[in-house]
Amino acid sequence: MSENLLRSLTLKQLRALAAVADTGSVSAAARRLTVTPPAVTMQVQLLEAALGLPLLDRSGDRFRPTDAGREVAAAVATIESALRDCVAALEAMKGLDGGRVGVAVVSTAKYFAPMALAAFARTHPGVDVSLSVGNRAEVIELLRGDAADVAIMGRPPEDLDTDQVVIGDHPHLVIAPPGHPLAARKRMPVTALTGHTFLMREQGSGTRGLMERLFEQDGVKPRIGMEINSNETIKQAVIAGLGLAFISAHTVAAEIADGRVVPLDVIGLPIIRQWYVVRRAGKRLTPPATAMNAFLSERGAEFLPRVAE
Repeated sequence: MSENLLRSLTLKQLRALAAVADTGSVSAAARRLTVTPPAVTMQVQLLEAALGLPLLDRSGDRFRPTDAGREVAAAVATIESALRDCVAALEAMKGLDGGRVGVAVVSTAKYFAPMALAAFARTHPGVDVSLSVGNRAEVIELLRGDAADVAIMGRPPEDLDTDQVVIGDHPHLVIAPPGHPLAARKRMPVTALTGHTFLMREQGSGTRGLMERLFEQDGVKPRIGMEINSNETIKQAVIAGLGLAFISAHTVAAEIADGRVVPLDVIGLPIIRQWYVVRRAGKRLTPPATAMNAFLSERGAEFLPRVAE
């Protein structure tokens, strides 16, 4: 009977269940799978009928997997991992004349990563390069789910086994509009920032996490202004005089160079972190992904923005 059951299950059914369990929504699962919501519902219903157990519970406006649903979703993850390994092995047989590589970068890295990927594409014209941009938490999830082969980020994840290589220095500083009262001060302590309005990145941002650790360590209590999930918008808001911002120097190199914003002369700043190329340990990389990982590790520093002293 179990053999007959296995023969009746399909990858479409399993992927539909996994997508709903992961997103909590039939419509979101449909978008992920590029099918219609009724198609997702039908596949899940066929799977439940075949297994004879409910796989999803509706809680409010979200679907959550039952115990049986969690078992099936875990099995689907194992199946998908095996399929990716199979594809990697097949790609290895093809070499570097084709194939695809997925690269995820934190939003701060978008100021240099596209140039690096363009240089890679010129030397490997047959490889299809896919770029995903998100905050630190989103990039980690792409790595965890094998949706990205390699990532560029400022701090490797602590709860995921990874291999990483340093690309180069990643300075962070505080910027202000040129007319701000603190703009002309020299060698001020970090505590001088207390009470000033700061424009914040969203929760999950590595830049925000670094800023919060700095301020907590030095007892700084800023006035929190807007929460903004875009470095570009934060820069424009600072230029407009809406507040200060703690930000990667690589995102504001051009604005500092032409005088639209100024870096504040704060003792202990800039904080120098590192840029890393990160891949999930144990993941079998295709030849294109291996080449991309090596390229970014060896030549990534060439594309970092130049920041004036």
